[in-house]
Amino acid sequence: MSSLCIQTRDLSKVYEGKLALNRVDLDIRSGGVNAIVGSNGAGKSTLFKVLLGMITPSFGEATILGCDASKLDRSIRQKVGYVNEEHSLPDWMRVDQVIAFQRQFYPQWDESLFASVLGYFNVNSKQKITSLSRGERAGVNLALAFAQKPDLLILDEPTLGLDVIAKQSFLEAILFTEVNYQTTFIYCSHQMEEVQRVADNLIVMEQGQIQHNNDPDSFSDRVSNLIVERFSNWQTLREHPKVLKINKLDDLLHIWVLDNDGEIESLLASLDAQLLNRQAANLEQAVNAFLTRKHSAPKFALGEQA
Repeated sequence: MSSLCIQTRDLSKVYEGKLALNRVDLDIRSGGVNAIVGSNGAGKSTLFKVLLGMITPSFGEATILGCDASKLDRSIRQKVGYVNEEHSLPDWMRVDQVIAFQRQFYPQWDESLFASVLGYFNVNSKQKITSLSRGERAGVNLALAFAQKPDLLILDEPTLGLDVIAKQSFLEAILFTEVNYQTTFIYCSHQMEEVQRVADNLIVMEQGQIQHNNDPDSFSDRVSNLIVERFSNWQTLREHPKVLKINKLDDLLHIWVLDNDGEIESLLASLDAQLLNRQAANLEQAVNAFLTRKHSAPKFALGEQA
């Protein structure tokens, strides 16, 4: 495979006069798990549809596995897998019948890989689809996608609605396949604990644009939480460009700060505010503070993968 699995340049999509994708430049290297996070309406699903050739961009370009995404032929499509949150399967079939139908379309079909992945979910291939739980259906869908031996696998909210055990099995199966088969994953999720566990790279989308495309730690390391006793003119801090947001909790203020180099502490001292603690943000806190920041706060403006 090429060193770049996905590349977009100036990629844009207009829906009813609104930019769902706004001049997106994105490079995703081959190999590893790339997590995409963002609020609803950030453009994640639109990006997936463009990459899969389901819709054409308004302008700009996208390539997937070296091929124009709007002109994917059968040989390229056989190298791309896709699993979404619906986990739809034909209820009238047994699992083994679904396998028999699916594998005829994929010359690289790997029966042993299918069995290995399905084993994480304790599903018997003779079971009727209608008898499976949501978690078991998710396992069958994931096993079907893996057995194709795709070079690229796009997972769009695949653990939505799954219980804790099913989620655990799903993540273990992803890690197993990444290590043993060098598949490139694009993993869309709102669950930061999942992202923290499996992601090698984090992509943050907001209003149709890419705000971050680098490792997760480089995102969370830039955000800190200053815990301060509430003081009379604390609202003046809202206008500071490094303050992402302020949460009030009883008599305390939690001030979420971007790239704090001591400037905010100095400002607090000048305002006679009592700083009680400074905490590093975890990934979930950093993403939440950034995506819900006040409008005037800066964007991250982080670089691409090193």
